[in-house]
Amino acid sequence: MTRRILLAALLAAATFAAQAQGTRYRIDPDHTMVLASWSHMGYSHPSANFGQASGTLVYDAQDPAKSSVEVTLPIAGLNSFVPKLDEHLKGEDFFDAAKYPTATFRSTGVRALGGDRFEVTGDLSLHGVTRPVVLQATLNKQGPHPMGGKPTVGFDATTTIKRSEFGIDKYVPAVGDEITLRITTEAHAPADGAAQ
Repeated sequence: MTRRILLAALLAAATFAAQAQGTRYRIDPDHTMVLASWSHMGYSHPSANFGQASGTLVYDAQDPAKSSVEVTLPIAGLNSFVPKLDEHLKGEDFFDAAKYPTATFRSTGVRALGGDRFEVTGDLSLHGVTRPVVLQATLNKQGPHPMGGKPTVGFDATTTIKRSEFGIDKYVPAVGDEITLRITTEAHAPADGAAQ
């Protein structure tokens, strides 16, 4: 019994040490959504999910400035919940997925705002154009996942971009130029805290 308690204490200490130094997590595509919404002629606000995300997230609870994120989104994973609209959005009028098959985000800085809130600056590459964006992020939870015990972290984030700045300007302004992005993600590290 004493041996089990000692082992549990050592594992907890190792996990804390890994978190203090910053843990590298792998983004879970099954629990990550990047939802884009826009105005359709002022009548409605359709949405599309950019699924199948991949990438890594480093979170340093003791020194958030050392945190970082890199994400790749395949345009093929876009789902507007309307098949004909999916086809149009992936075509040359909009994302031109055949020519530009992925979108990427790479952070350049993380600033703690207090209360589990962060400002994440980075470069968004979309449709052959790279521009700086700022995400307003919130830490939802950090700790061992109840299913499997892997160290897990979860964040939500929001930002607004102008699609015309990325060369996607078809039907502006009838179809909104401003795109609101709402992101939710879970990411997991190996149970032993080693980098993936």
